[in-house]
Amino acid sequence: MNKVLLVTGGSRGIGAATALLAARNGWSVAVNYTANSLAADEVVRQIRASGGQAMSVQADVADEAQVLRMFEHIDAKLGRLSGLVNNAGVVDVAARVDEMSVARWKRMFDINVIGSLICAREAVRRMSTRHGGEGGSIVNVSSAAARLGAPGQYVDYAAAKGAIDAFTIGLAKEVAAEGIRVNAVRPGLIETDIHASGGLPNRVKDLQHLVPAQRGGTAEEVAEGIVWLLSDGASYTTLSFLDISGGR
Repeated sequence: MNKVLLVTGGSRGIGAATALLAARNGWSVAVNYTANSLAADEVVRQIRASGGQAMSVQADVADEAQVLRMFEHIDAKLGRLSGLVNNAGVVDVAARVDEMSVARWKRMFDINVIGSLICAREAVRRMSTRHGGEGGSIVNVSSAAARLGAPGQYVDYAAAKGAIDAFTIGLAKEVAAEGIRVNAVRPGLIETDIHASGGLPNRVKDLQHLVPAQRGGTAEEVAEGIVWLLSDGASYTTLSFLDISGGR
């Protein structure tokens, strides 16, 4: 089976590391991005330079029409999807709940939750034996925040990732008999630029003393877990949560 993988938010951080590692493991990779085409193209260039097959594809995952066009483009260029990593996500500036706006919450859930549901729906329509597919694997990128709550900083982000955990459980049960495995990773403090986008560029350094391993993790360490869950080596693994958080 030709292994075709879509990584949403694949132009940077955990997404980029996952795309690169998956390509080294034989996947043809569609690297999704919202606005930074140069970063996505660089990931594709690196994959192709190593002999892999990849393409960049633009879509805001919160926009259904854009997602539908993205999947059609992948169908035409790479073939039928067999893997999905729901990685695209956002944080916002650190704040208490009583300081947050409804507009912030809608953005948080539109991208982090609704976007993942839309992409998973389209993936199931292509992977499920019920729809003539040959099976596949979906990995949702949740967060240790779903367990910890992120008080004083990102309670809304934690709530969105809690929704992803519940979605992972339900979808895994729903499609297990149709050849699709659904799992999630829950990264902890990881060195990526998402912290700077939330106004806390030194967040990992400031909080790593709370981690039993006494350090932040890397995007590559998270990618290792994701790519294993995608692989045939995890063929009997579904409905699982892999905490990649240094013990926190």
